[in-house]
Amino acid sequence: MKRLDLGELLLLAAIWGASFLFMRLGAHEFGAIPLAALRVAGASLLLLPLLAMRQGLGELRQYWRALLVVGLLNSALPFALYSYAALSISAGLSSILNATTPLWGAIVAWIWLGQGLSGSRIVGLALGFAGVVFLAWEQASFKPGGSGWAVLACLLATLCYGIAANYTKRQLSSCSPLAVATGSQFSAALLLAGPALWLRPEALPSPGAWAAAAGLALLCTGVAYILYFRLMSRIGPSNTIAVTFLIPGFAVVWGWLFLAEAFTLRMAFGCAIVLLGTALALGLLKLRAQAAAMSGS
Repeated sequence: MKRLDLGELLLLAAIWGASFLFMRLGAHEFGAIPLAALRVAGASLLLLPLLAMRQGLGELRQYWRALLVVGLLNSALPFALYSYAALSISAGLSSILNATTPLWGAIVAWIWLGQGLSGSRIVGLALGFAGVVFLAWEQASFKPGGSGWAVLACLLATLCYGIAANYTKRQLSSCSPLAVATGSQFSAALLLAGPALWLRPEALPSPGAWAAAAGLALLCTGVAYILYFRLMSRIGPSNTIAVTFLIPGFAVVWGWLFLAEAFTLRMAFGCAIVLLGTALALGLLKLRAQAAAMSGS
């Protein structure tokens, strides 16, 4: 990986880590669904002209049904769910739960596409979800004021991401990455427009909340997608997926700097378990049989 690619990978992780901060800053005033709607609408306004300049608008008409499904599963639902979670749990915890996305993707690929799971990957799945249970054990209270529903919302969002990734691979492999990004954001904007209008805030949000919504839309969605697909084309999916491991660190730092959120030893330990399990589930790490190493001794 060249120095420029590594720099862009770190920049992408920093931007996506900031999305959890912006959701914390905007969700209380806008509400979860209106904030998600503003996010995808703003991203669409940025991406549509770029796609038009590349004469790619025809792909939106050609693949509109599949793009509508991806827009629902990869943007509309997860963005609304994460915004809801931001009402009660920290940016750091949300980002750690978000790191389970590859685990769900592996499970969906196994069930739906019949992709086999090696012993290392099965151990990784079990370890990753054990880390989630460890993190949520003291927080998953479903009483009034508890954060149990927020934790479940994050996990449902990551499941949506896992389904969307496999659906995209199966139905949109011949569609250009920029068209997938643009079409999914535009579809999500259409899907959320009605609910967002119905649930619009009664009071006008503050300038700070509007700035957070703009950051989510333009930086964390529009610009981030451009960086993501540039990296995919230059360094490949296996290297680009490393961003998953970097996002929680940035999200924790942003939450600590701007919201005075605490990062406890329990969160650090749980994060390490989740990331180790994810690395095993992705095949980035493999367990080696100790018997082979000891044979002949």
